[in-house]
Amino acid sequence: MICALSSAVCIGTASVLQAVAARAAQLGTGSGVDVTLVLRALRQWRYVAGLALFGLSFALQVVALLTIPIYAVEAAQAGSLAVTAVVAAPVLKVRLRGLEWAAVAVVCAGLALLGLSVGAQGGSDGPPALRYALLGVTFAVLLAGAVAGRLPGRARALVLGFGAGTGFGVVSVSVRLIDDLAPSALVANPAVYALLLAGGTAFLLLTSAFQRGSVTTATAGMVVGETVGPAVAGVVWLGDRTREGLAVWAAVGFAVAVAGALALARFGEATATANAAPDKAAPASSAKAED
Repeated sequence: MICALSSAVCIGTASVLQAVAARAAQLGTGSGVDVTLVLRALRQWRYVAGLALFGLSFALQVVALLTIPIYAVEAAQAGSLAVTAVVAAPVLKVRLRGLEWAAVAVVCAGLALLGLSVGAQGGSDGPPALRYALLGVTFAVLLAGAVAGRLPGRARALVLGFGAGTGFGVVSVSVRLIDDLAPSALVANPAVYALLLAGGTAFLLLTSAFQRGSVTTATAGMVVGETVGPAVAGVVWLGDRTREGLAVWAAVGFAVAVAGALALARFGEATATANAAPDKAAPASSAKAED
């Protein structure tokens, strides 16, 4: 659980950096799956620093996924919005109101309750079809992201955010399905391809959502996409359980943590609209949000 919470700290801080960088970058093709946008964002130190933190976050998340149930890891990832809010306040001069401090406390309380009730990781490898299902979901997310680029403001942000969250969720489940690191086994395992493609797709969609849509809406969609599906997959197919007699408390902790995170979704917006000066490599005419 310590690794899961540390991962959340890294990703919450990275979100502050990357959202600002995405808004400062010049518009790309306009598609939800926009490689040129990422290449332009990479010219900014904030985006590169955010990527480094995302890499560290992923490493910590993998360790967590190999030791505790998926539902606990994903709730911690949703709790990264509490980190984003706390970081955004002093760094970007964003003031947290009383209700928002209360939401931060709610997230912490939910994660604490979940941490006390979390049980052993499930030992099931899941049905063989699950690996192919993850690959199918990944292609569906990729297609939906490409189409979402044509949607208007909030609908675009919601679809892209949910797609990004779903992609991150596929990565989490895929990690559990890679049980043999021999080269021949990796090549033959569909979960490996799902992990790589879903991770790349999720980054593309999230960067695009941050630049041209409502970041609040995108963040909320991402939280839902990355928590609910993986948690269900872990319990139903991978054998994740809670401590004896504490299943209800685990469910309450999960729901409270996610609800608190959704209440803090506006801090994605704060990071994107703060008065941060764009890097010299960024064009002077930054795109405005279509909120």
